[in-house]
Amino acid sequence: MSMRAITYDQYGDDSVLQLTERPVPKVGPSEVRIRVTRASVNPVDWKVMSGGLDPLLDAHFPVVPGWDVAGVVDAVGPDTPEHAVGDRVAAYARKQVVSGGTYAEYVTVAVDDVAAVPDGVSDDDAAALPLAGLTAQRVLETLEIGSGDVVLVHAASGGVGHLLSQLAVAAGARVIGSASARNHERLRALGVEPVEYGDGLVERVRELAPEGVDAVADLVGGVLDDSLALRRDGGRLASIADASVEEHGGRWVWVRPDGPRLARLLDEVAAGRLHVEVDRVVPLEQTADAFAASRDGSTAGKIVLSVSDPVVA
Repeated sequence: MSMRAITYDQYGDDSVLQLTERPVPKVGPSEVRIRVTRASVNPVDWKVMSGGLDPLLDAHFPVVPGWDVAGVVDAVGPDTPEHAVGDRVAAYARKQVVSGGTYAEYVTVAVDDVAAVPDGVSDDDAAALPLAGLTAQRVLETLEIGSGDVVLVHAASGGVGHLLSQLAVAAGARVIGSASARNHERLRALGVEPVEYGDGLVERVRELAPEGVDAVADLVGGVLDDSLALRRDGGRLASIADASVEEHGGRWVWVRPDGPRLARLLDEVAAGRLHVEVDRVVPLEQTADAFAASRDGSTAGKIVLSVSDPVVA
């Protein structure tokens, strides 16, 4: 039995991506196999493809990229009472080896990493949430963001940023978010005070927060000097893109798969307390175009890949 999958046989740029036929993966103990309806694109996907994470993760070629998934349980392995065939589920499906990812019609995932998708949550939103949502939650906790904090979020309109901004506002923080001007109204609707990113950012933020900020969340990299200039004495700093923050008392955040935590985030979406911004939905065969759009920073929120017909929420 075979399936359609995006694969690459070597590290490289978008030209190495191919739509191929691969064997449907076997489902092992404590795993579920998911019939994929939607996957989503994260910058880490094309960074892995370029070889950028080779020091951390081994790759077994051909690689099927992708770590976010939503779909339906197709099969369960031994010792998986948590889920049954036919369940709607989502997962952050990162594995210790880069190989069998989510840009395919089927993927196997450790049962502990899988969350049920509540009624009312679309497959598009469920696929867009896992990595970005779990990362946002982890940054929120790492920075200990709470009521009364003034927080600067770099790239606040991006996949992680728009979720972190909402979580921080819900925690009682005042959030200042950098973004391009075209995304400022979207951020205001989320309760964020937007500022234009780029040269002059420090001055623009200080107009809003003359004494600086209590916490800085760097979601894009390349902003360390600005972050340090704006962080108050004793303030907190975390980055998902720049490990050098640790040399300045900050924390480099790398998120792990977590089914129960993802389930709680999905419940927030179902309750209307957390909005997932989907920039566009494109067919699986347009993965290279999706990578290009993700790389050039022209998206607001997440790009979702359509793999098969969605399940009605």
